[in-house]
Amino acid sequence: MKEVHGGNIYKYDRRMYDFSANLNPLGMPEEVKRAIKENICAYETYPDTENRELTAAVSEATGVPGDFLVFGNGAADLIFRLALYLKPEETLIISPTFAEYEEAAKAAGSQVSHFFLTEEKGFRYDERAEEAVTDCTDLVFICNPNNPTGLPVEKEKILSLAEKCREKGAVLVIDECFSDFLEEEEKYSFMPHIKDFQNVVALKAFTKIFAMAGLRLGYAVCSDEKLIEGIKGTLQPWAVNTPASKAGAAAAGLSDFVEKTVEYVKAEREYLIAGFEKLGIKTYGSKANYVFVKSRADLKKDLEDYDILVRGCGNYPGLDETYFRFAVRTREENEYLLRCLGDLARKEKL
Repeated sequence: MKEVHGGNIYKYDRRMYDFSANLNPLGMPEEVKRAIKENICAYETYPDTENRELTAAVSEATGVPGDFLVFGNGAADLIFRLALYLKPEETLIISPTFAEYEEAAKAAGSQVSHFFLTEEKGFRYDERAEEAVTDCTDLVFICNPNNPTGLPVEKEKILSLAEKCREKGAVLVIDECFSDFLEEEEKYSFMPHIKDFQNVVALKAFTKIFAMAGLRLGYAVCSDEKLIEGIKGTLQPWAVNTPASKAGAAAAGLSDFVEKTVEYVKAEREYLIAGFEKLGIKTYGSKANYVFVKSRADLKKDLEDYDILVRGCGNYPGLDETYFRFAVRTREENEYLLRCLGDLARKEKL
């Protein structure tokens, strides 16, 4: 079976240094762990199908009205649910990017086309993407900051794309699951404008910023009540389990933890980028909690000999086997990675 994601530590019988999954290097907040433990008696009953406590907590923390929110079993779940509800005939994806957009669209019977960001332009957003939105386009996906490049798109450019999609009758999905790691999130996030564009759906997740990957919790935000209800209608009755709901409610207001994370990730990201560049590994200016690089095709295999997992990006449309994504981890882990890469360089295998 083809591997799509990072984090597949289960096939190894030894401890691995996992740089393949983009999770918060500080780990899960203590407040979240405590909420999971203290509510264990609540897990005997069915989850709340309306997610009342979770909705209230997220609404208060974000300022987004509760009726703009729909929760799911991770953001990936909502991507598939959205495509299932919309049943788009034609989908446009700003690529290279997260594989689930294309998989969800195709599962819903859609024809998929890509607007490719190029290596020549450093994989930065190209406003000519708007020209690819036509009268036939039903659904558009953009990831901001992008996965795997870590490059954010300024809000003004996203607003222009949203306006073009509205003009053409297309729904624009903006995946902001990594925006919490940005130093100046307000320069990039579409959230303050969500009420003005009923054709826009923003995706968020607790997975990355709160290191809750195993709990599976994400949400979509949209000001179109019909669209929100349509997504809800595709969900099973208990799409969010109670442990995830309790954890999400506890995490929603942890702004101090997020600020601490942003500072920590910035320092470690810069440390990694400097180390990569010293070794002659090309990087692309990521602003997220991962670093996108270009090296040689066998790098992933060689790093496994050092018990290091890295996300190879050869299965991203528009990329090949020479591109990789490294998660930003703790200083100890990052130092170990750079030492191992240095060892490979000395062996002339880098």
